[in-house]
Amino acid sequence: MAASSNSSLSGSSISSDAEDYQPPIWKSYLYQLQQEAPRPKRIICPQEVENRPKYYGREFHGMISREQADELLGGAEGAYLIRESQRQPGSYTLALRFGYQTLNYRLFYDGKHFVGEKRFESIHDLVTDGFITLYIETKASEYIAKMTTNPIYEHVGYASLLREKVSRRTSKTKHDSKKALLVRVESNSVEKITSLVRRAALKENENHFNYEKAHNFKVHTFKGPHWCEYCANFMWGLIAQGVRCSDCGLNVHKQCSKFVPNDCQPDLKRIKKVYCCDLTTLVKAHNTQRPMVVDMCIREIEERGLKSEGLYRVSGFTEHIEDVKMGFDRDGDKADIGADTYADINIIASALKLYFRDLPIPLITYDAYSKFIEAAKLINPDSRLEAIHEALLLLPPAHYETLRYLVTHLKKVTMYEKDNFMSSENLGIVFGPTLMRPPDQNTLATLNDMRYQKLIVQLLIENEDVLF
Repeated sequence: MAASSNSSLSGSSISSDAEDYQPPIWKSYLYQLQQEAPRPKRIICPQEVENRPKYYGREFHGMISREQADELLGGAEGAYLIRESQRQPGSYTLALRFGYQTLNYRLFYDGKHFVGEKRFESIHDLVTDGFITLYIETKASEYIAKMTTNPIYEHVGYASLLREKVSRRTSKTKHDSKKALLVRVESNSVEKITSLVRRAALKENENHFNYEKAHNFKVHTFKGPHWCEYCANFMWGLIAQGVRCSDCGLNVHKQCSKFVPNDCQPDLKRIKKVYCCDLTTLVKAHNTQRPMVVDMCIREIEERGLKSEGLYRVSGFTEHIEDVKMGFDRDGDKADIGADTYADINIIASALKLYFRDLPIPLITYDAYSKFIEAAKLINPDSRLEAIHEALLLLPPAHYETLRYLVTHLKKVTMYEKDNFMSSENLGIVFGPTLMRPPDQNTLATLNDMRYQKLIVQLLIENEDVLF
């Protein structure tokens, strides 16, 4: 991506005409500073040093003092060497010249070189990245501190105008909302698929289920120049320049990630499977109210299995259950779970239970778990129901909706108790530990809580019309 001119430092103006609107120009100031940062100059030891660690090169000078290192560096900006500490033999120090002084850093190696959080394949890369960081933080500390105060992400008029533009384009061309938007940077046009654009387009979709979801940011190394999609500033450094949301692909500075709203719109291309995937992530990626596993399995069970004896208590064959799981992971809502493929309804019921057991965050979440257990321990029936109702309100919207749908189904199962022998108490025994797990995963706590887990599910079924 081409860097913008200096005039972009304050951001570009926004046109009042949505058709002519272009996103703000990416800011080039920090990119220019990175280009100006001192270049590393390795000070080579003229003689071979005994006992030199195999992971260091000729920049290692053995056991010398700080004063000797300072003299060898010769006051040349960007010069660096490695020495063994005289005070602590066996530990190593990186000495480098920056800002007309010698800086010393304790140096470590565990297969990669590091002085802080970042880990590097070579000393040269570590020093290069260090000089970039030192230079930028020295020259632009005040600028960096204010980067998040005027973000393009929540720029005045930015989101609404962008949504209008995307909406017009999608309605005229009927292109998929994930297709690229051409972002103009100076006179060059580059194709850039941004999560900002995808999110704006999805918000215009009237069938979009607007569950709130936090971004799943992870430290990321970007190849080539990258700009932050929150503040529009350059992400500096050689590695780990920022963070990327592993669900939607949003790229931002680590410090900017703290200010990004909980508006992640997961990209299906990034969701590798259905089982073991976070529930909210899955439904937002597929733009559905509930996980398709839940809808499809319950639909199949209600069509042909409500009178099946021991429904949900009797398990299907493990191999067939795994086949259903693999089918959903591979084919999503196109998975075939019909009677011709799986005649035994217990396979489908077991696959549904497995889905809930495999959730990384249980349907009744860790955050709400203690409130449900406390509610189950109350003696007064009215107080207990009131406490359960309050605990339900703590669930994330997608979890609440899925639980509501499941409990409505289980209520229907109990209506056929004469045939299937599954009362609300029996279903509570089956689904209690499936839908809720203690946060600490303590075996003793789990055993102690089992009767309360059973009671919670039982009460949810019996009072479904009141609680939801």
